[in-house]
Amino acid sequence: MRLSVVMPVYNEKAFVKGIIEKVLSVHLPGIERELIVVNDCSKDGTREVLESLDLPGVRVFHHEQNRGKGAALRTGFAQATGDIILVQDADMEYNPEEYPVLLKPILDGHADVVYGSRFLSGPHRVHLFWHMVGNKILTLLSNMMSNLNLTDMETCYKVFRRDVLRGITLRSDRFGFEPEFTLKVARGGWRVYEVPISYHGRDYAEGKKIGWKDGVSAVYTIIKYRLMD
Repeated sequence: MRLSVVMPVYNEKAFVKGIIEKVLSVHLPGIERELIVVNDCSKDGTREVLESLDLPGVRVFHHEQNRGKGAALRTGFAQATGDIILVQDADMEYNPEEYPVLLKPILDGHADVVYGSRFLSGPHRVHLFWHMVGNKILTLLSNMMSNLNLTDMETCYKVFRRDVLRGITLRSDRFGFEPEFTLKVARGGWRVYEVPISYHGRDYAEGKKIGWKDGVSAVYTIIKYRLMD
């Protein structure tokens, strides 16, 4: 069994080396792993940090123009060789030590896709009320369109069997990846599980990037891929 961790990166000079080390340190008995890092044209020195690394099992790709998280993920997915693919953000909001929990439903043969939910029972930093409200509204709208009952559609932690990618075509370049992937997984009839995860969220002063415009875009994406794609 082989796991491909795909990590999109944009302006994370302060965190990217540390999160890569955490990913590589996770103990996964019987599972090979590769880490695919896609630098989406960072301007803060992230590229130089990545180019200074020489770590086995880590492959780094660079976009020469900023294209967005969805585009970076497509680049990473195209390079992935694993039986299972896991999306990992390049900040410290999500803890790679929870990989065994995320992988278990797939390894047990129960799931094709697993979402790590910040709103089940995992410990999380308490902050940004309106951000939480926005997440819940988007999840509700996505559930209405997909007929799933997820608690956290916008979560970073999405883990899935490689076969899932063969059955869908992804097009969103920015944060629209989250609702587009969810709607197409639902349409494909894949078995979806959720597991609780911890969440150590940042505020905007600490580097958080997603904002209200991305929320509006997500609403458009949900409607678009429900009715048109």
